[in-house]
Amino acid sequence: MDDTAGRAADDGPDDRHVPPAGVDDATVAAVGGVTAAFEVVEHARGMLYAFHRLIGRADLELQEALDDLEAAGHGELADRVRAEVVGRNVLPGRWTFQMIEEFDDGYHRAFAQAEQQVRDELTAGRRHVYEAQLKERERTHGRPGHEARPAEPRD
Repeated sequence: MDDTAGRAADDGPDDRHVPPAGVDDATVAAVGGVTAAFEVVEHARGMLYAFHRLIGRADLELQEALDDLEAAGHGELADRVRAEVVGRNVLPGRWTFQMIEEFDDGYHRAFAQAEQQVRDELTAGRRHVYEAQLKERERTHGRPGHEARPAEPRD
């Protein structure tokens, strides 16, 4: 048992989620804020990939519909729409895959590196230290479903 807290020694975050010695709560919170901002970028990145997939699917569905329009006797109209829309750039000179590559290689990479740098310099690279502290404050110690960590250690 941990004599100071009256709980088992493993009833708390693992070492990967505890701030290094000397790191104050304000620093942990600030680093958590940087990470939270990066998580918003990751969410946006997911939406960009979803946009990429949706545009590709729309293009394929349009091609199928234009084939049906042609089969229904409206070949000239189908050809006009096909020439104007199918395979069209989404942005000047770019399909969505090019947008993703530019985003990933530019803004996303710079933000990811900055977030990593902040964690490396202030919390020894540890991830989610702020959230681990939040979990410790909010969970009900000793209650099933409120364990500090999984029973099986992660490799």
